[in-house]
Amino acid sequence: MAVKVLVVDDSGFFRRRVSEILSADSNIQVVGTATNGKEAIDQALALKPDVITMDYEMPMMDGITAVRHIMQRCPTPVLMFSSLTHEGARVTLDALDAGAVDFLPKNFEDISRNPEKVKQLLCEKIHSISRSNRRLSSYSAPAPAAAPSHTSTSAPSPAPSSIGSYGSSAPARTSPIPSRAPAPVHTHASASPAPKRKAYKLVAIGTSTGGPVALQRVLTQLPASFPAPIVLIQHMPAAFTKAFAERLDKLCRITVKEAEDGDILRPGLALLAPGGKQMMIDGRGAVKILPGDERLNYKPCVDITFGSAAKSYGDKVLAVVLTGMGADGREGARLLKQGGSSIWAQDEASCVIYGMPMAIVKAELADAVYSLDDIGKHLVEACI
Repeated sequence: MAVKVLVVDDSGFFRRRVSEILSADSNIQVVGTATNGKEAIDQALALKPDVITMDYEMPMMDGITAVRHIMQRCPTPVLMFSSLTHEGARVTLDALDAGAVDFLPKNFEDISRNPEKVKQLLCEKIHSISRSNRRLSSYSAPAPAAAPSHTSTSAPSPAPSSIGSYGSSAPARTSPIPSRAPAPVHTHASASPAPKRKAYKLVAIGTSTGGPVALQRVLTQLPASFPAPIVLIQHMPAAFTKAFAERLDKLCRITVKEAEDGDILRPGLALLAPGGKQMMIDGRGAVKILPGDERLNYKPCVDITFGSAAKSYGDKVLAVVLTGMGADGREGARLLKQGGSSIWAQDEASCVIYGMPMAIVKAELADAVYSLDDIGKHLVEACI
């Protein structure tokens, strides 16, 4: 059965072009179009599409507001179109917080210059997110939480949402905004028992589609006194990782920054791999940032960072693989496992896309499988 898509954009040219690209795939059917967020909500309710492509800047109602309403009234996987700028990154992260599943750069030059590449990428995204858990999940808004502080060492309260933290005159730490972000409601316990405590020298977390929100939910549960250094590998364009690190830093008790060449690992610091490049760790705890290799599909690549951690830290690494398409992280996890390190995978029910964690589980590399909401507290329990 063909995937039914609703295309939302105020640009007539972009609506037509996206519709043409999608309609060329016999397994995709464009069932409607909308020119603003209000029309998008009405069309989503009437047409019940499998996927919605959504622009951000539109008249009457912007894309983020529309996504929030759609997630409340008829949860549907949404693919956002974004500009590859720092501000575009902030807006896209707001959209992901509101419930969008994934994003693509909105680049008219690419559509004209590489139509086949754009067609392949767009259609692959549509097919992948049509199979996501977004439609199947129940959603609830967490209760408002106290603002985090880097100096606090007490047990963390539930994570605040970062929706609206940009474009506000008040800093997020002192003026938290109650979450409207959709969150899966889990009715089951974790699949694995609570972890054993160990003196890990590094926590390494890899993720892709659904990762920005997943990382936020995990990292906001960690106290400022978290005893292990952390490295984060999130599939993201170069323009996005700095804005994402800034957002996480505002929300978390630990410190989060985009990694730079020569950074030194230390407890309570999470380093996010820069987009378009590769991040490795040496035995002295120094970070190496290398150019993105065109032969690799992912820049940054989870396998690369995991592999370097295996070489440098032996059995003292706790690696976590969260939601995402594909199998990046599996081979790096295999190296870690061979060295005696521990591997956790996010469970299927709490994943947006159960691809990367599934690859870990199917390869029998997972020491534990936990729901997203349990991973943060288990990290605190595991690390001494």
